[in-house]
Amino acid sequence: MVVTKAHTLDSLKAITTLRQLSPLLGLKPAVLAMQLYKKDKKTTWYTTFDIPKRNGGVRTIHAPEQHLKRLQKRLSVILDVCRQEIAALHGHPEDEDHQGIAHGFKQYHSIISNGRMHVGRRYVFNVDLQDFFGTIHFGRVRAFFSKNKNFKLHPKISEILAHIACFQGKLPQGSPCSPVISNLIAHSMDVRLAQVAERHGASYTRYADDLTFSTNLKDFPPEIAAQVNEHEWVPGKEFAKIVEMNGFSFNPRKTRMQYRDSRQEVTGLTVNHKVNVTATYRYKTRSMVDHVFKTGEFSFSYKSIDHLGVALHNEIKGSLKQLLGRLNHIDQVDLSNERLRLKHGLQPHKTDGRLRLFRRFLYFYHFYALAQPVIVGEGKTDNVYLHCAIKSRATLFPALSDTGAPPKLKVRLFKYSERRTSKITDIGGGVGGICKLIKHYFENFTAWRRAPTPAHPVIIVIDNDSGAKSVYATISGITKVKKPTGLEPFIHVIGNLYVVPTPPIGSKASTDIEDFFDAATLSVPLNGKKFNKKDNDSDTEYGKAIFATTVVAKNSATIDFSGFDPLLLRIVDAIIHYYGSLKVSGTSSPVAAV
Repeated sequence: MVVTKAHTLDSLKAITTLRQLSPLLGLKPAVLAMQLYKKDKKTTWYTTFDIPKRNGGVRTIHAPEQHLKRLQKRLSVILDVCRQEIAALHGHPEDEDHQGIAHGFKQYHSIISNGRMHVGRRYVFNVDLQDFFGTIHFGRVRAFFSKNKNFKLHPKISEILAHIACFQGKLPQGSPCSPVISNLIAHSMDVRLAQVAERHGASYTRYADDLTFSTNLKDFPPEIAAQVNEHEWVPGKEFAKIVEMNGFSFNPRKTRMQYRDSRQEVTGLTVNHKVNVTATYRYKTRSMVDHVFKTGEFSFSYKSIDHLGVALHNEIKGSLKQLLGRLNHIDQVDLSNERLRLKHGLQPHKTDGRLRLFRRFLYFYHFYALAQPVIVGEGKTDNVYLHCAIKSRATLFPALSDTGAPPKLKVRLFKYSERRTSKITDIGGGVGGICKLIKHYFENFTAWRRAPTPAHPVIIVIDNDSGAKSVYATISGITKVKKPTGLEPFIHVIGNLYVVPTPPIGSKASTDIEDFFDAATLSVPLNGKKFNKKDNDSDTEYGKAIFATTVVAKNSATIDFSGFDPLLLRIVDAIIHYYGSLKVSGTSSPVAAV
């Protein structure tokens, strides 16, 4: 469903019936009614589980089933568009340079923007709200949409929105709706607290249930925080009154004052001199990565409290996705600081060591710790060709795909990623990107030799034309062996890394992947244009990108892919060769994706 950013709020305010609301939510009226009233939400609509908190205890998550989650996601998008319309209407449009008070779950906002508001302050005061989502019950949601001056929805529509959003009578943690609705309901509190902060020479922001005030005044404003003793502070009377009037309460265990001469944190980031990941977080992440490179796995340690109130230290096996998230978090903070310094005409801080560590891990993640064989083409169009060809020829190549309806690939096609990841890995499309991939993999491979052997191979498919010469030269240069000729069915580079050149066609030795399409497919006209595999779009010709998406992908069910059989056979032979090498070496515990 596409929600436009023009007059969405007016459209919602004009709706008075479920039948009128359902198209806006992308559902038929009967389906919306069934999802609202016919199912027992307590037993079928949510899965409940606990996850450990960083500082002990657990967080209970209520995850909606896929149909309800899709509905809640649609509603969250609509409500967020309404929120942006309201902000613009009141002269507060949001973009990278103009941000609001609340920084959680909003475009242009993050824990980084939240922390940046409090950098370099004498005092930083943090308070958490108790059971933030749970405090916002069904009645509050319904009343908000009915009575809030910006919404004033029809009572029936307000009730329907509350039914969609709430579980067991309140906003659940785990629903796509809960963040945007909580931001809407907490907005009036945010405005009043920001006014209090400004009046007393302080700054205020909120990220979900985390409220932060900071100031450079000699004495912290007592209206906001009062000192009980040397190390204990509590919310000031004016602050507490506003929070209570808005139906929230404090979590006294998470109230703290932080001073300039000690580490100051806001939403997990230090803010003493700049927004930054804590040194402890970075060192622990580096240790985890090092452990993965040596053993193929790592563990998380966390604290919990048992039923007697005794602190317990727990350890659970971590996943590579979790470690990827930690490294990405560090990189995003570094990148944000780099952009800020460049914006102010300053040289960015050196983070080369962290980037190298991230690159080494990304290579390990994408090409070493594999759950299935990986095929790397020279670009995005190769992925389209190979995906369609493998599915079409599934019966002949069961090692590459099953024969279900639709067939499911048994290999993963490597996706050339967004610009940031591409920059870190130094992998781009084309022959140049392939050469860099091989070089970096070879350089990093020695660091992984103590880790378990990879469970699956990486197959790089290249056009066996003039461009392949640089790939062969790269292989020879780093392995110190004779330069490949291009006549080999596959080339084993190192470890689980293979290169498969496109095979000859008859007497034609120089080939590219488009050569394996039949003449009828290659000659399909589009708007009077002919296909040019040199990728030159013009008034008379179209290139590979359009050919892959418009001709191949859309017509894959009728295209004859038998010409790809020799190439697919080479890929299978390389996979078989690797699995055979594992048996010969007696490898008993190869590493797969954690």
